[in-house]
Amino acid sequence: MAGKFELYKDKAGEFRFRLKAGNGEPILASEGYKARASAENGIASVKRNAPNDDRYERKANKAGNEMFNLKATNGQVIGTSEAYSSASARDNGIESVKKNAPEAKIVDLTDDA
Repeated sequence: MAGKFELYKDKAGEFRFRLKAGNGEPILASEGYKARASAENGIASVKRNAPNDDRYERKANKAGNEMFNLKATNGQVIGTSEAYSSASARDNGIESVKKNAPEAKIVDLTDDA
């Protein structure tokens, strides 16, 4: 099964997206956007930037777990990973984004499709 983007509204009414791998596991999540078009632009940016290894910021979160951010060419974060238990697990997550994002379909889970 191929990866997919889920476009949804959060409790605050903002649009968000998450990229899920073919096995259904979330591998990347966005910030909240006021407008649907902005979230859709974010998805397009993830698709464009995902194959480029230089766009990934590898780091640890405050709890010391490994994670990554995917950044656009302007340096803005366009997606954030889950926390991983090791650097190798994080790197596998990055490879999954690279593999899944460019061809992932968008599933609209909002009420105003």
